[in-house]
Amino acid sequence: MLELLATHYAYALMFVLIAIGLYMMIANQNLVKKVIGVSLFQTAIFLFFISMAYVEGGSAPIVPAEENPGELVVASPLPQVIVLTAIVVGVALTAVALALVVRIYAEYGTLREDTLTEVRADE
Repeated sequence: MLELLATHYAYALMFVLIAIGLYMMIANQNLVKKVIGVSLFQTAIFLFFISMAYVEGGSAPIVPAEENPGELVVASPLPQVIVLTAIVVGVALTAVALALVVRIYAEYGTLREDTLTEVRADE
């Protein structure tokens, strides 16, 4: 078990980050902490995709200068492209979420989810 964990420590670290992000989203009442949890969760997913695309001894998928490259091992560029796109979408999502949090705070004067539920129920 320890040997498996020692060779796949990156996966274990990513699952710990996913668990922390999920816990922050579920357990916290503060909306800013929930946004931080979502961001941590998506970052862990990005790391997972990138680590899955890693090829031992592989190189960047660039056309080599040699005429006959022989056994050339390259990493697939598709996961990197998908993760780059997801990072852009994630930054936009975080910006929109934080803008909504600022608007909610300006309207209700609190960022606690339970207080917001009570205030909304009274209206």
